[in-house]
Amino acid sequence: MSAEAADREAATSSRPCTPPQTCWFEFLLEESLLEKHLRKPCPDPAPVQLIVQFLEQASKPSVNEQNQVQPPPDNKRNRILKLLALKVAAHLKWDLDILEKSLSVPVLNMLLNELLCISKVPPGTKHIDMDLATLPPTTAMAILLYNRWAIRTIVQSSFPVKQAKPGPPQLSVMNQMQQEKELTESILKVLKEQAADSILVLEAALKLNKDLYVHTMRTLDLLAVEPGMVNGETESSTAGLKIKTEEMQCQIGSLSLHCTIDEKRLAGYCQACDVLVPSSDSTSQQLTPYSQVHICLRSGNYQEVIQIFIEDNLTFSLPVQFRQSVLRELFQKAQQGNEALDEICFKVCACNTVRDILEGRTISVQFNQLFLRPNREKIDFLLEVCSRSINLEKASDCLKGNMAAFLKNVCLGLEDLQYVFMISSHELFITLLKDEERKLLVDQMRKRSPRVNLCIKPVTSFYDIPASASVNIGQLEHQLILSVDPWRIRQILIELHGMTSERQFWTVSNKWEIPSVYSSVILGIKDSLTRDLVYILMAKGLHCSTVKDFSHAKQLFAACLELVTEFSPKLRQVMLNEMLLLDIHTHEAGTGQSGERPPSDLISRVRGYLEMRLPDIPLRQVVAEECVAFMLNWRENEYLTLQVPAFLLQSNPYVKLGQLLAATCKELPGPKESRRTAKDLWEVVVQICSVSNQHKRGNDGRVSLIKQRESTLGIMYRSELLSFIKKLREPLVLTIILSLFVKLHNVREDIVNDITAEHISIWPSSIPNLQSVDFEAVAITVKELVRYTLSINPNNHSWLIIQADIYFATNQYSAALHYYLQAGAVCSDFFNKAVPPDVYTDQVIKRMIKCCSLLNCHTQVAILCQFLREIDYKTAFKSLQEQNSHDAMDSYYDYIWDVTILEYLTYLHHKRGETDKRQIAIKAIGQTELNASNPEEVLQLAAQRRKKKFLQAMAKLYF
Repeated sequence: MSAEAADREAATSSRPCTPPQTCWFEFLLEESLLEKHLRKPCPDPAPVQLIVQFLEQASKPSVNEQNQVQPPPDNKRNRILKLLALKVAAHLKWDLDILEKSLSVPVLNMLLNELLCISKVPPGTKHIDMDLATLPPTTAMAILLYNRWAIRTIVQSSFPVKQAKPGPPQLSVMNQMQQEKELTESILKVLKEQAADSILVLEAALKLNKDLYVHTMRTLDLLAVEPGMVNGETESSTAGLKIKTEEMQCQIGSLSLHCTIDEKRLAGYCQACDVLVPSSDSTSQQLTPYSQVHICLRSGNYQEVIQIFIEDNLTFSLPVQFRQSVLRELFQKAQQGNEALDEICFKVCACNTVRDILEGRTISVQFNQLFLRPNREKIDFLLEVCSRSINLEKASDCLKGNMAAFLKNVCLGLEDLQYVFMISSHELFITLLKDEERKLLVDQMRKRSPRVNLCIKPVTSFYDIPASASVNIGQLEHQLILSVDPWRIRQILIELHGMTSERQFWTVSNKWEIPSVYSSVILGIKDSLTRDLVYILMAKGLHCSTVKDFSHAKQLFAACLELVTEFSPKLRQVMLNEMLLLDIHTHEAGTGQSGERPPSDLISRVRGYLEMRLPDIPLRQVVAEECVAFMLNWRENEYLTLQVPAFLLQSNPYVKLGQLLAATCKELPGPKESRRTAKDLWEVVVQICSVSNQHKRGNDGRVSLIKQRESTLGIMYRSELLSFIKKLREPLVLTIILSLFVKLHNVREDIVNDITAEHISIWPSSIPNLQSVDFEAVAITVKELVRYTLSINPNNHSWLIIQADIYFATNQYSAALHYYLQAGAVCSDFFNKAVPPDVYTDQVIKRMIKCCSLLNCHTQVAILCQFLREIDYKTAFKSLQEQNSHDAMDSYYDYIWDVTILEYLTYLHHKRGETDKRQIAIKAIGQTELNASNPEEVLQLAAQRRKKKFLQAMAKLYF
């Protein structure tokens, strides 16, 4: 086996290629094709799609000689199309669940009106005026089907519908959607006006005592062949699908065709009815947990509700939402003045909380609020619920771990020794936690509060000790952790400092973190209350900003700024910087996403930060990164290239990088020899990606610059550069960065397949010292950058081509084809327009050809050879000679427009004795639009039409 053949065999995809779907007009040409198609396991198009296609074609308006739009003509073609749609619906047994799920209201309205028409229901006649008992069975059933659908549609339209996320705005699509919406609304209006009549019709049907029949494909065929049979077999008692009286009544009652019963839904209805009107013969053994809970709530037997909930913690039979709704109902009754329910609310909440933690959910806010003031009774009950909610012999390790973690967290949240000991000495606690874990818990308690000493043994009278100050401190600390109201935080800290002067309350939560560059300044504040307040306000503000709770972050920062302004200019500037960063994040997450430019005030503040020269002000590097990224994202290139102060270029590496990027973007339209900044940017990035260490950092951890020759080199690490790039969104800037890294990737000596990118010619073609560049890191960076840029805009054809080239270079040919096809699809309205030649260049087409060849899809290779500016007959003929092809082969012949290739196929199949395939090739070559004597425009149109269909078929295969 040759090396090429081995590569081809290794790259062969196991995915079978499928021929294109059957077109709607083919069903007009072959009468038996529809039934054959519908008998397939997975017909393509699906039945409901065929209904849409048939009715869409049958309802197309015509244009007369005066160029006036006329209603669809009532001709044989349109009548057959409507009949085909009805036959497909009959194949689906007129199942409204299927039809309503997949068909729009206008389409289904048209379908059912056609059914009424073919069932001889006089147009314009009110259904309420027709006597169902005297009508032919198929006619009566058609009326019932229409009116059932009408009521179902009215009911369904009353439910709120989640709007689909809109895609890129396209005028034609938006107009079509608006037209369909208006048509749906007008149909709904008519249905609602006739709703009372529809209900009367359905009620009258319940009184019928005869079986009905619904049209089948056979009865519809009989109508088409011999319309006169409407008074014969098609309306007799033996025609069509029989619907028994009982089944018909079930259809009307449940609005589900052919008595299709959803047992779970029916059980739910029974339970709901039983709650409202309990049956007299119900016993407690027969009642479901739902019914038991409702009966207990009605009778006020709340203790029994608690027992049911505890038992349910073992079985998980009651949905969490139902249990929460019971708790909400009890809360409402308690708030209306029934104080006796306070204890019940806590117990039900405790049951729900244990269920939550067993299933891995977080502890609810209600439980934290109700447990703010723990007592012996509450802890006793909580331990009882925990013990009864887990079977230690059968429980999984996950359940045991969740329960153990919950008990540990409860202990850590308690201040009073008596309560801690109650839990830590309980049998469940001792069983679930190992000795080492219990010891670690004791150490954690000691570190958190020096007053807690778990080694003290309790005495009998210990439980009678009244709540001490430590209990109040614990409650206040808990509130301090939960609160994001700056004034409430201040009030709590004042109370805490009034109770004890020993604690540093900024250490209450290990989640409160501030940047290390600020720590020395804040912790150096002499007044302990002020120190705690500043630290906590900043830590909470930073956390809120991280989780995108910008409104609370702004309140916390504003309060902190007001506080520090009174005594520290240094901290005042720190807070101004943090508020600037917060405003940048707020804009980027809000109106910035829709492309709205930031206010001029924000841009001025960003400039002010970059130009700030205040000594001894602690600065976070991320603020500088975000400011420079902000200026690049909003195309403030003029400032970055001409107005930025010179000292910034030497002191701030991100400003230097931003200036080079902005200048390179500005110079793009100019001649190649004037692009000096592109060369400077190239040298900076090459140095960053070099193996030698050219970085220098001061004691404060900030990056400083090293001047070497005439360029500023080694200004940051590669990871820092990548982190900065991932803050950018501006397409041109991202394209420039991608282009640079692609070029750097291509200059390595052992590269086999270059990656293509826009503007790649502006970069130098070589590097003096190739050995110094870490090309493995460059390759990783290119992949990360492409992944990031496509997350910003997945429809950028240039970035998609880069991704495809990466997969091609790494021998992932199926993935490469996916992205080559996607790049063409996004810039051609899914191939309905011609793909621009600068997207599908000869190099791209050749790579697609190689991908198909190595996947053994040889017919696809031959077709793609036509896409080249000069058809590659040698490759096309060679690929067609291959007999082990993994694609659809002769099903693709309709996509070939080059007569020479078709003639070669005819010769090849004749030589092999493949008569059927030869006939397909002859049929393809005999199409009049491929006649060589046709005008060039006709030939081009024929080629373009086949390109479109082939690329769409390929997209269906590889997407």
